Amino acid sequence: MAPRSRKASASTKPLLKAPVRIGPLDAAALVGELRQLHEDAEDPDIERMPADNELYGALLYAEKHAKVFNRAGMEASQRAAGIKRVLLWEYLREQVDLHQAKAIEDARGAKAEWADLAPVLAVNTPSAAYNKAKRLQATRLTDGSLGDRPVRRTPEAVIEAERRIAAQALAERRAMESARDRHQLVLPVAQRVLDHREELAADADAQDWLDEMAAVVDDCHTPTQQVSLARYLDAAVRAFAKMEQRTGKPPATTEAARLAYSAAVELLSR
Repeated sequence: MAPRSRKASASTKPLLKAPVRIGPLDAAALVGELRQLHEDAEDPDIERMPADNELYGALLYAEKHAKVFNRAGMEASQRAAGIKRVLLWEYLREQVDLHQAKAIEDARGAKAEWADLAPVLAVNTPSAAYNKAKRLQATRLTDGSLGDRPVRRTPEAVIEAERRIAAQALAERRAMESARDRHQLVLPVAQRVLDHREELAADADAQDWLDEMAAVVDDCHTPTQQVSLARYLDAAVRAFAKMEQRTGKPPATTEAARLAYSAAVELLSR
């Protein structure tokens, strides 16, 4: 019976399980803890250990002087120091990927060719430099379509993630522009409703939404504020509609208030 061939997974398919990463940590504090372990072990050269914020140098020092723990009774300290060094090297590896990706981005922004970057990326061809750069960019990207999972480290996956991120940014920008245009209609209607709020028989729910409107209507400049005002107006109208359905009475107690409320209903129905 012929063996079943494994189906190759698509190169753009994100990892089903997000890779574990160290992420942000206080590296200087950990170097300080490593320093203390060496001091407690009576390291005779501890004064030569680089400062806590000199991570690479401190790790090289700790590696070179690890023998201070090679005596009886120091097993726990030796283990703790070794684990901290492993953690800090892994953290440093992650930071290197992030910063190298940014350096490549800056070099490309200054018109550097992939042929220029190939030797400094330790690869032989411009195409290999491009692929390596794309893999490094995976450390800076997450795929929002899959719960912000890290992107798979392949050029194809990075390109696909960049396409999705750009499309999402474009959609958000268009939504903000639409909200800004609509705000020109929402603002006068919202202000008119608030001008007549004393003539609207509002229950607690409607009053809360009117309060929210009042809090932003006079200082409504950013797209987020403009979207919020539209949502508050919509919520207030819905609250009034529920109240009217429940009581059988229209919310407006004057003709001016009725016209203001009707204008809001008409606007939100478009």
